[in-house]
Amino acid sequence: MHTLPELTYSYDALEPYIDQQTMELHHTKHHQTYIDKLNGALENYPDLQDNTAEVLISNLDEIPEDIRTAVRNHGGGHVNHSFFWPLLKKDTHPGGAFAQAVQKSFGGFDAFREQFSSAATLLFGSGWTWVVASSSGLEIVTTANQDNPISQRKIPVLGLDVWEHAYYLKYQNRRPEYIAAFFEVINWEIVDANYEKALSS
Repeated sequence: MHTLPELTYSYDALEPYIDQQTMELHHTKHHQTYIDKLNGALENYPDLQDNTAEVLISNLDEIPEDIRTAVRNHGGGHVNHSFFWPLLKKDTHPGGAFAQAVQKSFGGFDAFREQFSSAATLLFGSGWTWVVASSSGLEIVTTANQDNPISQRKIPVLGLDVWEHAYYLKYQNRRPEYIAAFFEVINWEIVDANYEKALSS
């Protein structure tokens, strides 16, 4: 059954950009709830229980109809958050193949940051903003709720949770401030590793 991944850093490691209380609640309550509900949905389907959550949401058409929405929502929540936590670390800098791809696809880091921030700011309601990799370069996309680009056969290399639970304790309704803070805690080494992996897949 699916379990909560441990963080490799303390809940206060991202202060002052993302506060300790938000991190603890986000990880132990919100993410755990997605896992609990995903496991509950799979309870009567032992043949699906050995699949990773990534496999499940990549093949939603093959999921029994009575649990498909639950797998989409809660499986997606599990995948998204498991992808998100390693992306967070202070004091790293863009580099490697990803930085080269940013230059090629957006004309520079400033333009990339502006486009990503705009997409995240303008996303209506709850969802995620992503950078996905393809043979033609990098693309910024958004998904509603807990949907993930892999359900659309796209490979994410960076993602930002813009659900209010990710920022409301510290930033309230000031989503643009949260997005700006996110850029202070992106683990660019992981982003570059994700991009290299995407290129080889």
